[in-house]
Amino acid sequence: MTTLRIGTRGSKLALAQTGMVADDLADATGVSTELVTITTHGDRSNEPLSRVGGTGLFTGALRDALLEGRCDVIVHSLKDLPTAPHDRITIAAIPAREDPRDALCARDGLTLAELPAGSRVGTGSPRRMAQLRARRPDLEVVDIRGNVDTRLGRVADGELDAVILAAAGLNRIGRTDVVTEFLDADAWPTAPGQGALGIEVRRGEEDLVAALDHAETRAAVDAERHVLALLEAGCSAPVGARAVVDAGLLLLSASVYSLDGATALTSSHATTWPEDDASRDVAASVARELLDAGAAGLTEARP
Repeated sequence: MTTLRIGTRGSKLALAQTGMVADDLADATGVSTELVTITTHGDRSNEPLSRVGGTGLFTGALRDALLEGRCDVIVHSLKDLPTAPHDRITIAAIPAREDPRDALCARDGLTLAELPAGSRVGTGSPRRMAQLRARRPDLEVVDIRGNVDTRLGRVADGELDAVILAAAGLNRIGRTDVVTEFLDADAWPTAPGQGALGIEVRRGEEDLVAALDHAETRAAVDAERHVLALLEAGCSAPVGARAVVDAGLLLLSASVYSLDGATALTSSHATTWPEDDASRDVAASVARELLDAGAAGLTEARP
């Protein structure tokens, strides 16, 4: 293969992170790369994510392009990928994870605690909506869509007092200057897989990108995504998860929220790593505890 064609969405963030993957692949393997821009349903739709749901919204068109041979590799934000395995496509590499935290971008340098009562805070994530309502029920949570610049623009023009975005995305496009507070990942768990990229290829072609796989990141995000799958909750469900590998242990904590923020269920477990099935085992323990506590009613799942 003379040139590796890498499929990506056309947003500034998608192009930036896919460009990083292309550069890393070139450095690791010597292959030349070409970016192929693909428009997804999520790019065309303006319907709020809380209504349309996130599962596959930004991934279906990329996968179609891969299967039709229009590209050889596709790059996703891992938090957007459905948890169900695909029969013809596999996640062949998960590079080292970026900052998994959420970031508050507020007017006048304000933190979440400093925002006045009644402030309007924008997000398109049901999980972030629930966390905001739990932490600051006196704020007005506004359901928004749009790319990073569009969302930040709504704060700059005074329509919103703040927005919450993924720190990883802001890092990748060089916009951390707008962050007024990084929200602690333990107290404010983020979407399963947030901050990580998933690089997919057709089954049998894993060697194309295997050099970029990072074992500790894969273990952590696999655990987070397994617990989401076991809860039978979609990518846009009000579920936060955080897994880390530390001192030979894989530690996983997950929280499930009611959309009004009134109820939150949390479970944490650890297992030895590296061991076969460590990610699945720790996720099973966490999911079982959450389901026993009533998580299915909060995610509209059927255990």
